[in-house]
Amino acid sequence: MLIAFETNVLKWPGVNQAFLISFFLTTGLSLLVLPYAKRRPKGTPTSWGESMLAATFVFGLMFLAFGVVPDRFIAHTDAELGWSKNLVIYGPGDIFKPKALGGHFPFTMSYEAVRDILVIVIHVWYFGLLIFLWSKWQKRGESTSTEVATSTFGRPLVKKG
Repeated sequence: MLIAFETNVLKWPGVNQAFLISFFLTTGLSLLVLPYAKRRPKGTPTSWGESMLAATFVFGLMFLAFGVVPDRFIAHTDAELGWSKNLVIYGPGDIFKPKALGGHFPFTMSYEAVRDILVIVIHVWYFGLLIFLWSKWQKRGESTSTEVATSTFGRPLVKKG
């Protein structure tokens, strides 16, 4: 008697490990810039080695963000989910059924178009994250406190107007 066991019990439909790991790893590595920005004072001179290491790190992150993550998503939707131009979206109750096929929706939308829109959303996510991190890096070390200067007696120095 032969008994077969399924080794991958936690396989959920629509979940791809390569895409999810690359997405979260790239986002996490990008956010590592924030604690480093708090440690490094503004205006500190940079050595050649530090510059090369930083440039390699940023190049690697951008390669992952704009190359690997979208590619893994496209490969997942094409191979595992089977999203293609032939699959037309009808939606619940045929609300997205196109006029060409007897519905009321003004145009035909395929799953491939949805895939391409989601790839654009991935690119916008990483582009927005880069802008946020650049802004944080440029503003590091700047204090936003509104403390008023005090005299030697502890009284605030306020100019009378």
